[in-house]
Amino acid sequence: MASVSAAAPSPAWDPVPDAPEDPRSTHERLLAVLLGERALRLGTTASDRLWGWLGPALVAVVAAVLRFWHLGRPGTLVFDETYYVKQGYTLLVAGFDAEWPEDPNALFEAGDQDIWLDKADYVVHPPIGKWMIALGLRIGGSQNPWAWRLATAVVGVVAVFLVARVARRLFSSTLAGVVAGGLFAVDGVGIVHARTGLLDSFVMFWAVVAFALIVADRFDSRRRLAARAAALLDANQPLGRYGPWLGVRWYRLAAALALGLCIGTKWSGMYFLAAYCVLVVLWDASARRAVGVTGWPIGTLLRDAIPAALTMVPIAVATYLASWAGWFRSPSSYMRHWAQDNPGQGVQWLPESWRSLLEYHSRMWDFHNGLTSPHPYQAHPLGWIVQWRPTSFYYEDQVRGEAIPSGGTCGWDECTQAITSLGNPLVWWLGALAVAATVVLLVRRKDWRATAVLVGLVAGWVPWLGYAHRTIFTFYSIAFAPFVYLALTYVFVVAWEWSEGRPSRRVTVRRTAVWVAVAIGVVSLYFYPIWTAMPVPTWFWRSHMWLPGWV
Repeated sequence: MASVSAAAPSPAWDPVPDAPEDPRSTHERLLAVLLGERALRLGTTASDRLWGWLGPALVAVVAAVLRFWHLGRPGTLVFDETYYVKQGYTLLVAGFDAEWPEDPNALFEAGDQDIWLDKADYVVHPPIGKWMIALGLRIGGSQNPWAWRLATAVVGVVAVFLVARVARRLFSSTLAGVVAGGLFAVDGVGIVHARTGLLDSFVMFWAVVAFALIVADRFDSRRRLAARAAALLDANQPLGRYGPWLGVRWYRLAAALALGLCIGTKWSGMYFLAAYCVLVVLWDASARRAVGVTGWPIGTLLRDAIPAALTMVPIAVATYLASWAGWFRSPSSYMRHWAQDNPGQGVQWLPESWRSLLEYHSRMWDFHNGLTSPHPYQAHPLGWIVQWRPTSFYYEDQVRGEAIPSGGTCGWDECTQAITSLGNPLVWWLGALAVAATVVLLVRRKDWRATAVLVGLVAGWVPWLGYAHRTIFTFYSIAFAPFVYLALTYVFVVAWEWSEGRPSRRVTVRRTAVWVAVAIGVVSLYFYPIWTAMPVPTWFWRSHMWLPGWV
């Protein structure tokens, strides 16, 4: 192997004095430092490559069964479906968010759906999620209740698969990927949202897509850095003060596109954009430092941070603005002609249509910050992580002999059908402990995996603490739920690593993991009826109300 030039900095991976020379090439040694030995071994055998896809696919199949089984139950609009399904329908048939007459739901549910009014409705969320619902309506037919939820069910299953795949790469373990995907597959937060036509599943989905892409970018960029740094060192050339240029970061650009779609569903996606941009720069800085770049802080700024800001943010913004194409195209859209009707108001240098859109956004902002109407299921965000006050999406009850909305008659003294957006208690209570443990492990071990897990919680949960004054709900936790599952998986992985070479510890970790997994599965089966509006005796429903805030 060529020696390192005297002009080059001493790399962090140089062998210690008197140690036997590493027989690997410079490139291989750099890869080991930048990616880790376990990551390099992942997928090196045919069996591991097979299970790397088959394992996530199997948990996705479990997720599909739990999400698609009786997807059309109940056959009525559930909770905020009354807004988003009908808005998706008018986008599909009219091209704009049309207003509806008073109390239209019974007619809509019965199939008399073309009763919308020829005037625009004031909606307070961007259009991407509603267009995705509209796609489901197009495929399944708007008169089928399961079609109202088709889009959320599909992305709910795909998200499980993606979480399993990204966890496999994150933790360099196919088993860890299956664990993370399995937790997602059986948890009530994911199941309820996948079976309900709300927007928050799409926020979660695009955030997960973007996260998978930035994790892929981490591995791809480090492979590029290893190759380019090795080429310089093998040629006895210095790495340069700032290190090599890594070229176009395609995964990063794709992540920016996904984040634009996330923001185009709900504005809360902006926090994921901000958090992910910080994360990728931190990863770039650590990579340059690890290979021995002396000017890594400035190098990261010039070679990575500024290019990231100049590409990711504009792409996300352009994607968001493109999501409003239907609003521009339809002359009937809400406030479409505001600038024309108010010629002396707004930002005068903008074209009329853009001035109208800006004013519309100003009013949306005022709505979101001023929403303080009391609601029986509003919940402080501090309690979300333990599901302190879950949201009731649907509740119906009957007495013996009365008709059940989903079919048949009540055969018990009292019957109940409920959809409660409540996570599996074991998953979320253990998840809360795992999140705390992940913070401790990050501080003590400076583990990049802990940073990756926590970034989704910082983006999807922490910002809501600043909005505790307004009306908000626990069901928003679907946006960061995948990172709770990743935190639980991370703690399992760390425990497994801790037990390596210690047979008694390994047995303890294995037994604990198996018993926890069995308990989680049993609890999910127990709660599944009240996640899916299955008719049950009312006493059975009451037996699930473990805390006063769950009623």
